[in-house]
Amino acid sequence: MSGLITRRGLLAGISALGAGAALSACGAKTGGDTSKAAGAKADTSGDTVRVGLLNSLSGTMAISEVTVHNALLLAVKEINAAGGVLGKQLKPVSQDGASDWPTFAEKAQALITDSKVVATFGCWTSASRKAVKPVFERNKSLLFYPVQYEGLEQSPYIFYSGATTNQQIVPALDYLKKQGLTRLYLVGSDYVFPRTANKIIKTYAKANGMEVLGEDYAPLGSTEFATIVNKVRSAGADAVFNTLNGDSNVAFFKEYKSAGLTAKKLPVLSVSIAEEEVKSIGTQYLEGQLTAWNYYQTTPGAANEKFVAAYQAAYGKDKPTSDPMEAAYISVHLWKAMVEKAGSFDVEKVKAASDGITFDAPEGKVTVDGATQHVHKTARIGKVTANGLIEEVWNSGGPIKPDPYLKGYDWAADL
Repeated sequence: MSGLITRRGLLAGISALGAGAALSACGAKTGGDTSKAAGAKADTSGDTVRVGLLNSLSGTMAISEVTVHNALLLAVKEINAAGGVLGKQLKPVSQDGASDWPTFAEKAQALITDSKVVATFGCWTSASRKAVKPVFERNKSLLFYPVQYEGLEQSPYIFYSGATTNQQIVPALDYLKKQGLTRLYLVGSDYVFPRTANKIIKTYAKANGMEVLGEDYAPLGSTEFATIVNKVRSAGADAVFNTLNGDSNVAFFKEYKSAGLTAKKLPVLSVSIAEEEVKSIGTQYLEGQLTAWNYYQTTPGAANEKFVAAYQAAYGKDKPTSDPMEAAYISVHLWKAMVEKAGSFDVEKVKAASDGITFDAPEGKVTVDGATQHVHKTARIGKVTANGLIEEVWNSGGPIKPDPYLKGYDWAADL
């Protein structure tokens, strides 16, 4: 599979922003014998049960997703060492989504039908999640999605362990506003998450005395940013809100520095750059720039110290941890707690047991909201330091209840 996103996959992701055309498109490719697929049941008959790991291990998103896959494997290993789940050992089955959304849907179906997994953990981009969503819903199988996203979604067969909009994007905008950075330029990858996120940002800005001076998108995997950076430089903005994903960030920040733009002159706040991406892009291009997440490697606490030590023992002392990795890691532990509370691997029983499940996570205590199948999370703004880590400069003071449809915000009523 090519490292570049296929045209078909990209269009499927973008059209999901509308009335669900992407779901139909993906279903056309992945449907197969749907009656047989809908009857697929997880195999819990032996001493082991299979769990699916669905990540981009190749392609433009591998820069971010390989480490998420590693964190999932670490959680599985820890759970097995502690006796497994309901007395059964977990057997991870990995599938490569290859940074291509129809491929994600195909691999999801294979995990459910062929591998008969009890649950699946993975996806990164919203386009990949939109592609697999009908697969999990049709099969009544569980997906645990570990990455921050644009909200405005709820599925009975997806648990969201990353941040929704009111736990990341809205706090990030509140922070910029408090810093007096009210004139924004929006730069993003051309698919569902950045376009929906920017729609929300523009709605927030209109209601909060902020101004969006420009909005540009680049295809995932793009390495040409001279035109966009030149437009950013001449716009007169106070800050850039960055929703680029994958290795496009490498090219963007290199071009940004070449154009003479720095964090002091024109700060960039990114919502998809974590410690792993900092290392890949280069600290010299990112020092001083801002990020919005719920976890950093530097987050204080014994649970995080244990997590960082375990991850680095498994994958190397120089390997950083990051928010999506942590959200993936905790998703396996949360699922384990749900199963044990339910006393069963049965999907409907697991869902019914989910509300109020807590875990002493590296980011701090997290709690599952059964009504939305999202997680209470603390918002954190960070700044990239010279050593490649991200230091927190602000946090919300405690976990924020998930509000994926922004029902608690009057300015979001029309979204």
